[in-house]
Amino acid sequence: MKKVSFRDDVLPLKNRLYRLALRITLNPAEAEDAVQDTLIKVWERREEWERIESIEAYALTICRNISLDMAGKAGRGNVQLNEELSTSNVQCSMFNVQTPDENQEQKERIALVRKLMDTLPEVQRSIMELRDIEGKTYQEIANILRLNESQVKVYLHRARTGIRQQAEKIEKYGL
Repeated sequence: MKKVSFRDDVLPLKNRLYRLALRITLNPAEAEDAVQDTLIKVWERREEWERIESIEAYALTICRNISLDMAGKAGRGNVQLNEELSTSNVQCSMFNVQTPDENQEQKERIALVRKLMDTLPEVQRSIMELRDIEGKTYQEIANILRLNESQVKVYLHRARTGIRQQAEKIEKYGL
């Protein structure tokens, strides 16, 4: 196991922790508090770092739990996708330029997916966000959410299938 440094291994995670906390709490001040509490808890458990397989997964798990506690105390249920994450700029090249109509259609599809993701159960929504937005591996997600890898795959499949079916239904019938 490699030696973990707070400055080199933990502090660089603060932006990723903030995005996760903001996604759950929907409040920038609470997200900052969650990140600060996470960093404090990780620091207080520095004797355990050598035994931890992934300090990143460890920190994300703590942050997620703190954020869920904060969101639960505030009485919030479902949360919405962060606007900055889901409406990323469309990259244009010389050969792939979108017309304003295509750009608007893409924004509408993103808004629809965001709306449908908000209807998913918390576990499926968290897994989909970690996999499709944050780009985590199945093993990392399993470590963060304390599930096994096959459960992560099943939940992700169910989430994607549900969103696909709902999107097709809406596009077909305009509901």
